Amino acid sequence: MVFQRYLNGLAGLLFPPVCAACRVPLADGESIICAACWYHLPYTQFHKDPANNSARQLWGRVPIKGITAFLYFHDFSRVQQLVHQLKYRNRPDIGILMGQKYGEILRQVQPYNQADCIVPVPLYAAKLRRRGYNQSACFAHGLSRSMQKPVIEDGLRQFRPAPSQTRKSRYQRFENIRETIEVADSSQLSGKHILLVDDVLTTGATVEACAGALLEDPSISVSVVTLARAV
Repeated sequence: MVFQRYLNGLAGLLFPPVCAACRVPLADGESIICAACWYHLPYTQFHKDPANNSARQLWGRVPIKGITAFLYFHDFSRVQQLVHQLKYRNRPDIGILMGQKYGEILRQVQPYNQADCIVPVPLYAAKLRRRGYNQSACFAHGLSRSMQKPVIEDGLRQFRPAPSQTRKSRYQRFENIRETIEVADSSQLSGKHILLVDDVLTTGATVEACAGALLEDPSISVSVVTLARAV
């Protein structure tokens, strides 16, 4: 045990942990994201504005109770680095941490704190096996820790991969995804207000398709939370 602690200490000296957003070594007491990045992250404050940009993006497309995003996503930014680490560098801890942070805010904000459960946007099974986890589910579990809402990770299912979205219009993307998403077990969700969770809102096609699948049951209502919104 003493030798193992020595090795861990030596590894920390030779390869100190770095901030997932800016790659600067973390100071004592910092974990995953440094204090400077927490201060400078581009927070949307969408939860304070029911008519925020994400909400306007989905007006007339799907009847949701509310939609919000934690951060703005710009290319070549701290947020892009965080999302890249989360999705492609085996860092589910980033999604959990970001969910916990945003959940501390949303547990005091309607309609999000009125949800009965949290359902992440699903990944196709083959992609889930390759990645080892669903990044949206990681964010969902972080929200759950702060908001004390259960996560129903298998509430939605992507039963086949969506065709390539490259050079597709917003409507074509929606059609591509809509034909691959279904409710996995309606008995778990019927009659509930669901917090639908995704990583990054871009065209809104994925959220629209998933919310549409849920809302085929008229007893279900949906609010949406995303980690980030593309700008």
